[in-house]
Amino acid sequence: MISVLLVDDHQLVRTGIQALLNSSNEIQVVAVADTGEQAVDMVGEIKPDVVLMDVSMPGIGGVEASRRILRQNPNVKIIGLSAYNEGPFPQQLLKLGVLGFISKSSSADEMICAIRKAVEGQRYLCNDVANHLASQNLLGNHHQSPFAKLSQRETEIVTLILQGKTIPEMAEMLAISSKTVNTYRYRLYDKLKIKNDVELTRLAVKCGHFDTGLI
Repeated sequence: MISVLLVDDHQLVRTGIQALLNSSNEIQVVAVADTGEQAVDMVGEIKPDVVLMDVSMPGIGGVEASRRILRQNPNVKIIGLSAYNEGPFPQQLLKLGVLGFISKSSSADEMICAIRKAVEGQRYLCNDVANHLASQNLLGNHHQSPFAKLSQRETEIVTLILQGKTIPEMAEMLAISSKTVNTYRYRLYDKLKIKNDVELTRLAVKCGHFDTGLI
């Protein structure tokens, strides 16, 4: 039986996915978490085979949670889960070593297939994500989202800025100093060719990476 830790901040989504996966004869959701912080703590305790990780959550978010989990538990298989198939998240997660990325609109069969592949150490991307990444490679950087050029840490800072977090709050959540937060902040401003958080929000909206404060 494949054990799964399901991480999502929406109870209705967790309930639905848990019911779908538990209906399979080979998969069991052994625990659920609603924040990245909880997920990091729980992985060490329950040691699931697979973590199904929502990437857009308040707090440290799915990308940073995945980074911390893989650093502490390198054998755990992680699959990113999102309502959005574009933007920087797929690239960031794949760079970390996450084995899959699927949409919340995926069928139960596709979700189960992704989990099976992850357990076998194989990568799985839903069609929309695979096509998007392929088109970026074929079309070149000119057609990429400007957010794709950001580093993992810079992407995390962007997410927290869009959530309305203060510099001290970001520093505490990411376990870095306020000075370091500002260093990353101004570095990403330079990469995105913007001057402040207002322009950042406008750019996120324009690129389709903004929804209730999340990229």
